[in-house]
Amino acid sequence: MHIRKYDHDYSRRFFMEQAAKGIATAGVLGPLWPMIANSADITKAYPDELMSIDAWSKGKIKTGDFITAENVEIVKELLDPVAYMQVKTLGRKIKIVPTTKDVTRMYPHQYLEATLKNQGKAKFDSGGNVVNADGKPWIGGNPFPDAKTGVESAANLTLCWGRHDNSIYCIKDQEVAPDGSLSYQYDFAWVEENTLARVDGKTFPGADDKLRYQSVFFTSPVDVKGTGYLSTWYYDQRKFPDLVGYLPAFKRVRKFPTNQRFEPLVAGSNLYLSDAWAAGDPMLTWGNYKIIGRGPFLGAVSQTWYGDHPNWERPVHGGPKGQTFLETSMEFCPDVVVFEAEPTGYPRAPVGKKRVWMDVRNQMYVAYVTYDRRGELFKSFEPQYSLYEKGDKKYVDASGKTHWSWTAVMSHNVQDGRMTRFVQAKSITGGYQSGYDNPGMIEKFMTEQALQRLGT
Repeated sequence: MHIRKYDHDYSRRFFMEQAAKGIATAGVLGPLWPMIANSADITKAYPDELMSIDAWSKGKIKTGDFITAENVEIVKELLDPVAYMQVKTLGRKIKIVPTTKDVTRMYPHQYLEATLKNQGKAKFDSGGNVVNADGKPWIGGNPFPDAKTGVESAANLTLCWGRHDNSIYCIKDQEVAPDGSLSYQYDFAWVEENTLARVDGKTFPGADDKLRYQSVFFTSPVDVKGTGYLSTWYYDQRKFPDLVGYLPAFKRVRKFPTNQRFEPLVAGSNLYLSDAWAAGDPMLTWGNYKIIGRGPFLGAVSQTWYGDHPNWERPVHGGPKGQTFLETSMEFCPDVVVFEAEPTGYPRAPVGKKRVWMDVRNQMYVAYVTYDRRGELFKSFEPQYSLYEKGDKKYVDASGKTHWSWTAVMSHNVQDGRMTRFVQAKSITGGYQSGYDNPGMIEKFMTEQALQRLGT
């Protein structure tokens, strides 16, 4: 029997061959990144079967349909194991929206510009850290826009989490108990500032050995109001961050063990410091990076901003009491790389390995699950992203460009049944508002003195 080179299953065979070789060069019909650099259009890099779920499924699932328990088997290989279980057994539904072909819609504008400007300049030094061609720290954007290995993929996630020089994310968080009831509700702010690897190409004064400052502080309810933590990351990814916290009950800032990264920040939560951006720990405190798979996937990477809601929140559904899952739109992502890593720097970590699905169009993770030390599935950390536009509503930066950021996260502990789900809201208790690339953020939010001030 003669097999045509570009029959319907050509991409499947291609992805299997690439994964078997442990490589991840993006594109099937041709290399993706040069096409993005020339036109931002991905259509010439992939066959028609990878341009829509309609073509991939041969019409069994169409754009605009919902994935439910009745049809989820058709797309089982396009979902992480936790998302599949949620749809199959817990009543979750996922709406399918069109595949994004214009890659400019998947980045903050300045971050994409830096990635294009600096492509080809990144390398690893003898210690395993990413450096510029001259051996100095990285100068902004994705260092490996066409990542070929697991550690290059991890570097794209680690060096600039939110893909802005600084961000304040105002978060409305709800914790759902195994019986489907709300057990806790929190308002908190998560704040990031890169001191190196910045989009503007500058080094933050006095922090030339640091990568970022990151803080989190709670504003509601009363029993946790004022609780805050500050992580100071070193550029050297072999070093653990410094971690301090302010606890209102003790009215002082105290130092925490630097490897205390696999514990809930507050009661009832599945959110660990280690989870952030699927890269919450320095990347060289994890090891044994390897690519284990490649192919299409479903990811919540567009049409997930609820700007028509006054506080950017959205409906919930599913689970025992109809409030376990956030409303979710996903698109058919034509090319996603799957890599694994192990926490080599954390001998007492409850996590034995992590598995990350990364969309090669923007080198951002679309799914992330962890496994315990026995190899059993532990929990998921599923993100949503979008350009901040919906209908006639837009959220723009000072230059008039529409913002891009994450919009929501669901983290499901499958071993105890607890769900953490939160959205990036417009504002939270205390009058704080989400924003990006604003001056003076370190002094306001990311020093020990700031923690004390915020706590009181």
